[in-house]
Amino acid sequence: MRFFRLLWRYPAITATVIVFIGVLVLHAVDAAVVGRWIATAYVSVFVVWTLIGMVRDVLRGHVGLDILAVVAMVATLAVGEYIASLIIVLMLSGGEALEDFAGRRAKRDLSALLDRSPRIAHVLLPSHAADSDEVRDVPVDEVAVGDVLLVRPSEIVPVDGLLLTETGTFDESSLTGESMPVTRESGGEVLSGAINGSRAARIQAVRLSSDSQYQQIVALVHAAEDSHAPVVRLADRFAIPFTAVSLVLAGTAWAISGDATRFAEVLVLATPCPLLIAAPVAFLGGLSRAAKAGVIMKGGAVIEQIARIRSAAFDKTGTLTQGRPELVDVRPANGFDSDEILQLAASAEQYSTHVLADSIRRAAAARELLLHGAYEAREEATNGVVAEIEGRQVVVGKPAYVASLAPDTVRATLEVSEAAAYVAVDGRFAGVLVLADHPRPEAAAVISWLRTHEVDRVAMLTGDVSSTAESVAHQVGISEIHAELLPHEKVHLAAELQPRPVMMVGDGVNDAPVLAAADVGVAMGAKGATAAGQAADVVILVDSLAKLVDAVSIGRHTLRVALTAIWIGIGLSIGLMIVAMTGVIPAVVGALVQELVDLATILYALRALSAPSTVLPAPPSPER
Repeated sequence: MRFFRLLWRYPAITATVIVFIGVLVLHAVDAAVVGRWIATAYVSVFVVWTLIGMVRDVLRGHVGLDILAVVAMVATLAVGEYIASLIIVLMLSGGEALEDFAGRRAKRDLSALLDRSPRIAHVLLPSHAADSDEVRDVPVDEVAVGDVLLVRPSEIVPVDGLLLTETGTFDESSLTGESMPVTRESGGEVLSGAINGSRAARIQAVRLSSDSQYQQIVALVHAAEDSHAPVVRLADRFAIPFTAVSLVLAGTAWAISGDATRFAEVLVLATPCPLLIAAPVAFLGGLSRAAKAGVIMKGGAVIEQIARIRSAAFDKTGTLTQGRPELVDVRPANGFDSDEILQLAASAEQYSTHVLADSIRRAAAARELLLHGAYEAREEATNGVVAEIEGRQVVVGKPAYVASLAPDTVRATLEVSEAAAYVAVDGRFAGVLVLADHPRPEAAAVISWLRTHEVDRVAMLTGDVSSTAESVAHQVGISEIHAELLPHEKVHLAAELQPRPVMMVGDGVNDAPVLAAADVGVAMGAKGATAAGQAADVVILVDSLAKLVDAVSIGRHTLRVALTAIWIGIGLSIGLMIVAMTGVIPAVVGALVQELVDLATILYALRALSAPSTVLPAPPSPER
């Protein structure tokens, strides 16, 4: 049954094999003339079909390599080498099947992500959610926020949720690359796509399916699959020179020997499958290898760009730092009480998405301060939040912005790794909330690795104040600092950075414009779907900056493999053509040998699946 499905999937191969066998049989029973006419008619139809495809490609602005195959088929027919012409047809039609096979092998990790996507959720009935496993199975898209779900042993968690059972063990390797199972306590977040351990668990859905972590990864994988790799462009760089060299060699052989057969014998060794198949397979392998490492690249063009980066720019909060600042000090001013300004600031920060806002709210909750609702609230992008709380106007934000509304604002003196949120109430400076957000432990090693691997310029682009930016940059080894930037200023600076291409790494909503504007935008997407993840070319699924090194390494390895595969194909073809100019390789043998060349280049292209692991160096001590 499977055999017949294969025959149906590739009708051109099936027809060519039937004709080829028929012609061989006719040749064996002394009916070679009939076989020759059948082969000539079949190959002629195939040539016309190929020419139609070539015209369509030309109308789309793409001049490819099929001209070599067409000339080779016509030449072999013209000199009576109809068996060789059938082998060329078989090679070209079989190229589709070969590419499918190699492509499936190269995409295995991407496909594994798609195949594991949860489709069904077990929703516990409301009246039984606390004490029973009575469930109603629903499509995962119908799960609502707040639903209580049962996840049975070894099942995939369908949506992001909070663990309700006391403890649970989950395999998050498909999300984070971490091979060891992780244990979550009651109230901890469990991400969709994780595999439950040996005990059933109850979770409460906190996000819809479309917003959950695994579904976002699947969406990114689909985007990566649907986008076109630069394979066509990469092959086209070699297409015209290779075609010209092949025709010159074949024409020279004909002119020297005076035998038109020599032209066909040379040209059958110039078929373009190594260029048309090997490079796409390499890029698919690179995408798959990156996905396995916890990095989603949105297409082959991204691989080519990230492999060539010469400048890198980083946001600070959540990128170079851990992104979870903790309140370390409250410095009231003008007679305000520390609990009072923290309560007012946290009440206002309920309406902000900034990472410091979450930290301030958590600090107020830890002190058991009651938060008030706002009569009116608005967030001033990158500057702060303004809210009317209990009849008072509360402003929380950057010092320059707060000072524009409260002229008596006094800048605070901060220690290394500290950040500050300034608070004003009714136009008066109320105090400063001091938070500490330490650099990621791997950040300095990542910066050091980039500097020693052909990245000539590393800069920090951040909206944070200069003192905080400088302290973090000093610790991770960045000397070029651009602080207190608005989003459009980040975009402008990224556009001016030299040398190119430029890679920008960030994680926040405010980073989305500059990620989209950079040659390669990299989003730290481990903490959920953000505008940054949608705008970026590369999304790191693991909460570790070290994966940036993996992304660059995989990109460079993949591009190197693709180019090497192309050069192997070109080198072997030209070498064999030069040998064929002497007349020692008959056309039929040459066509068969070219199949081996194709196989060699494709097998080499699959090396993109085995990108070497990268070990980060010990970070250098920061200069004092």
